[in-house]
Amino acid sequence: MNPELEFSPDRMRQIGYRVVDRLVDHLATLPTQRVGTKADPAVLMKAVSEPVPEQGMEFEAVLDQVERDVLANTMHVNHPRFFAYVPGPGNFIGAMADALISGYNVFAGTWISGSGPAAVELTVLEWLREMCGLPASAGGVFVSGGTMANLTALAVARHVKVPGRLEDATVYFSDQAHSSLEKALRVIGLLAESHRKLPSDSGFRLPIGELARRIEQDRAAGKHPFCVIASAGTTNTGAIDPLPELSALCREQNLWLHVDGAYGAAAVIAERGRELLAGLELADSLSLDPHKWLFQPYEIGCVLVRDRDHLRDTFRMLPEYLKDTQLHSDEFNFTDYGIQLSRNFRALKLWMSIKVFGLAAFRAAIERGFVLAEFAEACLRGMPGWEIVTPAQMGIVCFRYSALDDAAHLSLVQTLLEDGFALITSTILRGQTALRTCTINPRTTEADIQAALERLDAFARRVTEPRP
Repeated sequence: MNPELEFSPDRMRQIGYRVVDRLVDHLATLPTQRVGTKADPAVLMKAVSEPVPEQGMEFEAVLDQVERDVLANTMHVNHPRFFAYVPGPGNFIGAMADALISGYNVFAGTWISGSGPAAVELTVLEWLREMCGLPASAGGVFVSGGTMANLTALAVARHVKVPGRLEDATVYFSDQAHSSLEKALRVIGLLAESHRKLPSDSGFRLPIGELARRIEQDRAAGKHPFCVIASAGTTNTGAIDPLPELSALCREQNLWLHVDGAYGAAAVIAERGRELLAGLELADSLSLDPHKWLFQPYEIGCVLVRDRDHLRDTFRMLPEYLKDTQLHSDEFNFTDYGIQLSRNFRALKLWMSIKVFGLAAFRAAIERGFVLAEFAEACLRGMPGWEIVTPAQMGIVCFRYSALDDAAHLSLVQTLLEDGFALITSTILRGQTALRTCTINPRTTEADIQAALERLDAFARRVTEPRP
């Protein structure tokens, strides 16, 4: 028995070395591994379900089971041939930072409990603010991901624009907006009848003319329009809503402009991304996910608000057991600026990664994501039978095999999943199923893309070949 829940220094080092060795071996062999495995629920639950152990066992035996039953049954979202959804490339420095955070068990909710972590988080938020072009008045907070970033921003928008009754409040976004936004609106009390989900234009963007018409129509009907949600890189196609025009309309109509940049906003640090994301700096609030195009391990999302005081006005509460945290006005307490009191030190991994690699390396990696998507599009255009549904933009290409129906395209995804060499998933655009690749992983090579598409082509042709 070990009621102290402690080990000797030598045993801790032994355990730590074994974990790091396994991690390094995994990362070093990623290109030769399957892209991932989805287990049969009945089989997997039988393998891991057991009564709670009363007595402990050796760490090595538990680690073996973790590798055999748990990690072997995941998608390797950092795999160089994982082109599905939005890959999570991660990086080793970020992983080591997470180990430090867990080992030191950092509490990053208040200055009194974590002044060093707070100083680093404020520094990294300032870096992101400058990258995105927001004014010096802006501030933010790190959260788990885009869903919580969007929820935080929309809670602030509601507090600022409609602090009272919500019955007549309306919010506007396109049919390409991420599902997390509707989830966030539900959480803050805005039900479906208050949502205005507008059909996107030919470029899958939020249409300005129709948006202005719907706002005017709602005002005439006695509604209270208060927020427009724009996308800075949709998950489906990488489309970017017309940010400068949307900002001008929102200023004219006294509406809050929230930009969901969870996927694409970080690309602003690269020259091409900066051109595509013109107007990002005009947002009243902005979400971005460093675990996507800033290559951090999960979880790290971020919300930035044009006026940081709006965050504090929305979330600050002062119960008696936190009065000690408020004795000095120059001390920054992140619990006052977001939903969480108990929060870990997410900023460390991004801070350490940028310090170790330098921003120029991240900029080059983002530019490479653009180039790889264009390479994938060129490959597809050179393969008979394939058609481009949306060209490469923001690292995403959508495409179809002309001889196959929707069901057959879904079947191709399952075939790839079972094959394990690469993974490409589907989406629906204009009512039609399309396949979709996302090429933002710096580990990915042109050879990876070529081999994956050739394999996909062979599977598609096998479906269309006449049977003997």
